[in-house]
Amino acid sequence: MSKEKKKELKKLKPFVFVENIKGNYTPRTYAQNILLKAISEGVTSIKELRKISGMKSAADVYRTLDKLAIRKEYHEALAKNGISLDYIINGLKDIADSSESDSTRLASLNILLKSLGLDKYEKVEDSGKNWEDALLTAITKEKEVKSIEGKIDSIEGELDEKKEYEVIEPVIPNNELKKQEDENELAKMLYSD
Repeated sequence: MSKEKKKELKKLKPFVFVENIKGNYTPRTYAQNILLKAISEGVTSIKELRKISGMKSAADVYRTLDKLAIRKEYHEALAKNGISLDYIINGLKDIADSSESDSTRLASLNILLKSLGLDKYEKVEDSGKNWEDALLTAITKEKEVKSIEGKIDSIEGELDEKKEYEVIEPVIPNNELKKQEDENELAKMLYSD
């Protein structure tokens, strides 16, 4: 590389690509609903619509109105082609009822649950339990499931007794002990009455 090109490259500043810096590609459904309500009330001035919706510029208002128009055209296209929510739900129901594959049936029912917002079940654990008890109960349940399925568990008798273990604390070096003592003395001096 020549010296001239190196000098030119040093003059150039770093360039960073930022996507969606002003929110141009977000749906803004809340702003769309506010604009729809304002327009239905008879407000047609772009300046007033900008103030009501809280947008920074008239271009944002026009962009959001364009998104509304596209959304309306999309729903019209779906209706012309016979696709409605009834059609989609009936399709999912037919798949759930007539599919021979359990995974396909389960997937269609899972889609319906997600559409209702019932797809997440979070189990609230008892915070008083420690991790060892939780682990032991999980292993016990797994052992019971294996014994029901007819599999032989190779770890028999280990779960029946609670094993004690010894905790070996590491040796603290003398210099660290000295630092801790110094810090304690300093804390006593600072925070004593």
